[in-house]
Amino acid sequence: MDAMTLYVPRNSPIHRLDPLTKMFYIVVSIAAAYLLDELWEVAAVMLISFGILLLGKVFRNIMPVIALSFLLILSIVIVQGFFNPANETLLYELGPIKFYKEGLVIAFRLTLRVINMVSAFGVLVLTTSPTELVERLQQKGMSPKIGYVILSVLQIIPQLRATYGKIQDAQRSRGMETEGSLFVRIKAFFPLLGPVILNALNDTRERAIALDVRGFDRDTPKTYLNEAKSYRYSTLLNILLLLILAGLIVWRLMG
Repeated sequence: MDAMTLYVPRNSPIHRLDPLTKMFYIVVSIAAAYLLDELWEVAAVMLISFGILLLGKVFRNIMPVIALSFLLILSIVIVQGFFNPANETLLYELGPIKFYKEGLVIAFRLTLRVINMVSAFGVLVLTTSPTELVERLQQKGMSPKIGYVILSVLQIIPQLRATYGKIQDAQRSRGMETEGSLFVRIKAFFPLLGPVILNALNDTRERAIALDVRGFDRDTPKTYLNEAKSYRYSTLLNILLLLILAGLIVWRLMG
């Protein structure tokens, strides 16, 4: 994995797909998970995303991202299990706390949708170079300014992580305890947070100056460092995804 991006270089069929096709897959996958109601149907959509990640040899890289969603998933289970208006069938009772079957089913469905959403975005982010994605979008007519914003968003988390690691090593060399029990790590986290934020703001200012020096705001035609690629089966896959999305919408309306 590149230190400044989430992209994982691999030699796989998914890496060689058109970035726009992967973006379209995100839309279709998320829409399918919400258009379908049965648990096995939503689970099948999620497993398709898992299969694509396995084919792209990046399934292991998506697991930490899914783990970060645990707090959101836990909140979904608690809220739906205890407070959903549709709750009727009591599943178990612990004093005044009552957990219902209907809420559990709804929470499980929402959990599958959240995991599928994370996995679908992982198909794009983990198998597509940010530079390739932005250049592809700009070649299709997107504004370079919007492209810069997208590139910055894709790089901000890895950049903050790299900066945090450097500052943590510097503070550790000065005698700060950054490892050990959970309390010690929490105690060390807040003194590190300030330098990380200030460093990020300084990087943003320096990048803005560099872009201004290079004439980023000029209206002259832009050139590209890399030649435009031709992607095999791009049109066919886009049509197939469009047909799947249209079919799901029609099926939902008729159902």
